[in-house]
Amino acid sequence: MQRYERLRQIRRLDPDRDWLAIYRLTAAYEFPWDLTRALELALFRTYAVPSIGQLLARTAELTERAQKRYDDTALLLDTVVEHGFDSVQGRTAIRRINAMHRSYDISNDEMRYVLCTFVVVPKRWIDAYGWRRLSRHEMTASAHYYRALGRHMGIQDIPGSYDEFESCLDAYEAEHFAQDESGRRVADATLTLMASWYPDVLAPVLKRATVALLDEPLLRAFAYEPPGPATRGLVRGAVRLRGRAVRLLPPRSAPHHARDNREIKGYPDGYRVGELGTFPTPGLRGCPVRGAGGAE
Repeated sequence: MQRYERLRQIRRLDPDRDWLAIYRLTAAYEFPWDLTRALELALFRTYAVPSIGQLLARTAELTERAQKRYDDTALLLDTVVEHGFDSVQGRTAIRRINAMHRSYDISNDEMRYVLCTFVVVPKRWIDAYGWRRLSRHEMTASAHYYRALGRHMGIQDIPGSYDEFESCLDAYEAEHFAQDESGRRVADATLTLMASWYPDVLAPVLKRATVALLDEPLLRAFAYEPPGPATRGLVRGAVRLRGRAVRLLPPRSAPHHARDNREIKGYPDGYRVGELGTFPTPGLRGCPVRGAGGAE
């Protein structure tokens, strides 16, 4: 298969009808690494909303049990990507996602905003750092895909197109991003988690490199010291160089799923989808982060 053959395959499909097939090709074949990194940064954006950061800090899922929370989120969402809503696995994953949030006070606006991050942030990341830009077919398919997840999660007033998702995200962030101690604490814990995947000696460098990938609104919300132009240029240039290198490689011949990621540490002997995630204690009101994935 030639490097752009799968893109040509995507363009032969109808994004309003075949959006699940398109999204699977994008997520599992074309950009699995990029989508993983982009969704990690999408989580950072949610911490910059004080109401979300405070709830996340209160549950301690991302401060005291960060690796498990990361693993469970990635595995549950990717189960739906791989199997779809109509499969036993997909239905089980959706039930777990919904059960985790049913006990918590989460506004529809917050839920919709987090859904927007999973549509918009990957597109922006791939356009900046991927081996090619995201096609219009893929953008349309992504919007359909997350609209479907939102409906299965009971989210109301979901944007109808990629452009509407983007406008919704930008408007919400302009109104709600603010400095908050809880959000900073969750962001710090996430940086520590990401650094833990590599040798300890690299931790300070990796944390600084991750901060160099954050935009100005996030830096202000977390009160992080902005990286210097040299650091930012080096880090972002290195990620772009990685994308150019991938462009020269043969296309992926087998799908790559979340369970294949080296960052997933908690289930060396396998897992049951129905046992993933949190099981909130009755009476506790808080919020693990909400996410996306699925089929109409």
